[in-house]
Amino acid sequence: MKYLQKVRRRLQKRFFPTEWDLVIRRWKSDKGDRTLRLSYPLTSQSVVLDLGGYRGDWADQIHRQYGSQVHVFEPVKSFASGIRDRFASNTAIHVYDFGLGAKTRDEQICLSADASSIFQGEGDSESIRIVDIAEWMHDHAIGHVSLMKVNIEGGEYELLERILDSGLESKFDDIQVQFHRLDEACEERMDRILDRLAGTHEPTFQYRFVWENWRLRDCA
Repeated sequence: MKYLQKVRRRLQKRFFPTEWDLVIRRWKSDKGDRTLRLSYPLTSQSVVLDLGGYRGDWADQIHRQYGSQVHVFEPVKSFASGIRDRFASNTAIHVYDFGLGAKTRDEQICLSADASSIFQGEGDSESIRIVDIAEWMHDHAIGHVSLMKVNIEGGEYELLERILDSGLESKFDDIQVQFHRLDEACEERMDRILDRLAGTHEPTFQYRFVWENWRLRDCA
């Protein structure tokens, strides 16, 4: 049954692609993962936040290219441990075994490799910690972030709303985010967030529900 479902899906993508299929196709054609997601005006003094570290590949690429200070947030304990071991000798990469969100709390996360989520999924799960991003930035005296990458499987909505509600948006030069479709209301919620973010930022690339980046206006 699963094999037939995969075949049906491949045929649908080829002959009757959805709007999202077409966006994915354009993203791959543009080689976005190798170009757009890594091209930023960063230096060794830049502060970068990586929300949803998984194995640490993106953090590694950014650090290798620019030498930036990278703070990696990964709430799944085994993934965080792997990232910490990977960068044990690198003092410029800081690893936290919790996620950032709208408020500090404990949650249950459904485990599914890089698609692990507190908002959807089934099967094995574990308890994780989410920390209020406004509190974390205050406690760590983070006054300016050159780049924040957000891939947190649905948590991006509350995270960005918290940033906007707290008036912190101008502290971020670039916000690279992947929005996820959790329910029918997600697109409207995403558009409301982006309408608010447009007050201070503008998109440098935008592939809806794949990847997009918003840059602070007049950012040096």
